[in-house]
Amino acid sequence: MRSDLMKKGLERAPHRSLFKAMGYIDEEIARPLIGVVNSANEIIPGHIHLDLITQDVKAGIRMSGGTPVEFPVIGVCDGVAMGHAGMKYSLASRELIADSIEIMAMAHPFDALVFIPNCDKIIPGMLMAALRLNIPSIFISGGPMLAGKMNGKAVDLISVFEGVGAVKSKRMTPANLKQLEDCACPGCGSCSGMYTANSMNCVTEALGLGLPGNGTIPAVWAARRRLAKYAGMQIMDLFKKNIKPRDIATLAAFKNAIAVDMALGCSTNTVLHIPAIAHEAGIKLDLNLFNKISEKTPNLCKLSPAGPHHIEDLDTAGGIQAVMKVIAAIGSIDKKALTVTGKTVDTNLKNARVLDDKVIRPLHNPYSPQGGIAVLRGNLAPDGAVVKQSAVAPAMQINEGKARVFDSEDLAIAAILGGRIKDGDIVIIRYEGPKGGPGMREMLGPTSAIVGMGLDKTVALLTDGRFSGGTQGAAIGHVSPEAAEGGTIALVKEGDTIAINIPAKTLELKVSDKELAKRRKALKPFQPAITSGYLVRYAKLVTSASTGAVFKD
Repeated sequence: MRSDLMKKGLERAPHRSLFKAMGYIDEEIARPLIGVVNSANEIIPGHIHLDLITQDVKAGIRMSGGTPVEFPVIGVCDGVAMGHAGMKYSLASRELIADSIEIMAMAHPFDALVFIPNCDKIIPGMLMAALRLNIPSIFISGGPMLAGKMNGKAVDLISVFEGVGAVKSKRMTPANLKQLEDCACPGCGSCSGMYTANSMNCVTEALGLGLPGNGTIPAVWAARRRLAKYAGMQIMDLFKKNIKPRDIATLAAFKNAIAVDMALGCSTNTVLHIPAIAHEAGIKLDLNLFNKISEKTPNLCKLSPAGPHHIEDLDTAGGIQAVMKVIAAIGSIDKKALTVTGKTVDTNLKNARVLDDKVIRPLHNPYSPQGGIAVLRGNLAPDGAVVKQSAVAPAMQINEGKARVFDSEDLAIAAILGGRIKDGDIVIIRYEGPKGGPGMREMLGPTSAIVGMGLDKTVALLTDGRFSGGTQGAAIGHVSPEAAEGGTIALVKEGDTIAINIPAKTLELKVSDKELAKRRKALKPFQPAITSGYLVRYAKLVTSASTGAVFKD
């Protein structure tokens, strides 16, 4: 056992003494020691209940002959951090999470690990750690929040964000916004739509590192706690068989995950995180792979904000396994891939079926023949830009307009809420990339303001930052290279014409090469706004969004 390094033999008597100081008995120390990575805290709704999930995981480990050893992990709530300097730390926390888990698992050589995440950066940070460490591992998320109800209609966190713009444009009263605020988030769990947290939990299941149901069983349902016990039990089987994360998360498994991503219409942040996770396994995922898989994988689901359904609806419709079974019929799923069940995808899918074809559409009636996400390229984004095309209105799929240029998210929000953005404008928000932000802030504030002001079908938004999974409309992010690296987005001027063609996967700044060369020569060197602390180190190490914003090797 790996844990023998810290517990077996005469020389380890002092180590065993320290375990006994914590109440462990000889029988517990002799068993396999299973690290339980608990990201519970009191600032994230998706994590407030994770101590309960952790208890269930530990019960499952004990039932199957192991000794659970719990340790904590930090986590940022993107919703609470949104719209102020706190959001600069969200993506940057992903690397700290991976690094801190590596430290804990190397300093204390556990025999296996159970990861308990639920929200945005915590999930990919833990997945990166699992693939880096490559010891038997399993994931059990805390599960999604239920949708709220207001006047008989399902509502969620994004409804509240969009309500702010609606009040500003007098399309909603402050009293109605207060009512919405009170009921949109009815309890614990990751926010109820197909936002980044739920997208990544679904991706984890599709990748094979979470048990069936991991991505969709609601946080407050007893089935979630039962799944946690099974996860605790299953890690012991993975340990005994020495099945490791890299045995599961192969290139074929990553392609499966991307295909599910496309069928669901997941958050654009998956295009940032999936390559970063694969990078830890030594697998390079080019952005073009997302378009290739999208071309053959139809969009079968429209979950909030793209449509009326929520994750609880997806679960009762058959969940991720049902989605995989549908798209497996057209060859979008490699059914030979291994999973943490110890069985192949093919075996897992035998009993899967669609229980509601309004939520998971059949192949003959998709929302679109292509997947939910598209990667655009052109002179404005030579290394790529990402859009959730399933959430873009038909009239905005091909669009040309005049640039309205802002060098920060805050300036853009002020202009939108101040009524200075008009129909046909293309809002540019730059110097918000991984290096320029630093930290690549999510732009839920401006996109929600655009929707709330009633401009989502006439105004596009482009940024070298990124978007919340709760974003809808013609919102194009991850523009690479970013402005801070001298990308073309830094050269855009107020009033320039920009052409967006999502079906053709192009993004063009209609300015001559000669003029762009002239502007580049006059471009002033980037001056970072933050000059001390972790973000300075982060900005020096981080790479482009097109490579997953991983650290330089």
